[in-house]
Amino acid sequence: MTSVQGTAVDIPTEDGVADAYLARPADGAPRPGVLLYQDAFGLRPHLRSMADRLAEAGYAVLVPNLFYRHGRAPVFELPELIDASARPELFKKIVPVMQALTPELAMRDADAYLRWLADRPEVAEGPVALTGYCMGARLALLTAGTYPDRVAAAAGFHGGRLATETPDSPHLVAEHITAEMYFGHADADPSLPPEQIERLAAALTAAGVRHRHEVYGGAEHGFTQADTTSYSPEGDERHWAALLDLLKRTF
Repeated sequence: MTSVQGTAVDIPTEDGVADAYLARPADGAPRPGVLLYQDAFGLRPHLRSMADRLAEAGYAVLVPNLFYRHGRAPVFELPELIDASARPELFKKIVPVMQALTPELAMRDADAYLRWLADRPEVAEGPVALTGYCMGARLALLTAGTYPDRVAAAAGFHGGRLATETPDSPHLVAEHITAEMYFGHADADPSLPPEQIERLAAALTAAGVRHRHEVYGGAEHGFTQADTTSYSPEGDERHWAALLDLLKRTF
């Protein structure tokens, strides 16, 4: 097993400094870069462990605190196990912070994260890969379309509102994407009904984007997150297999 080194890092942005976690093989050799986009609960031990697992597979993985404008991580006080009964009160705090991160701000930050990875000696030259969860899946899609020359592959898992009928829907960037895409959708996810899955697939197909999307049967929104009651061990392992397969094909 590859020895992993994890480090807290700070990333200058146009609006301040984003705290982040960088995981990479301890040998220090340049490795392909992966930008991991958080879910709504933010940068926390579980996401660091996900980054470590990717680093063990041979990648340099950056997990930024997307909510840095509201403080360093952890931005929210989270229970050890985030359960459904705790979520209504928790989301009263989270939703305004999520809404404050507009697509424009998120993509401005994405430029800073991608530039930071490009400048690091631990990261191999060339485009990077993205993987995102819940809200992070939406940001992975937007980033792939906003910075196509810097993104070689992108994956999104249990993403919500990926293909709405609004004029700023993420799927509308499909025509700009050059990366290979993979989406693992939750079967029981009200934030991404079947019509949105179909609309997303149609947009990617029409744009000629290499992509694959799968619906994970019986999986809830958040099925990859082991510190929540939405977690599905079967869905999570399927997610890891799909993500690592995408990265192997890319790099």
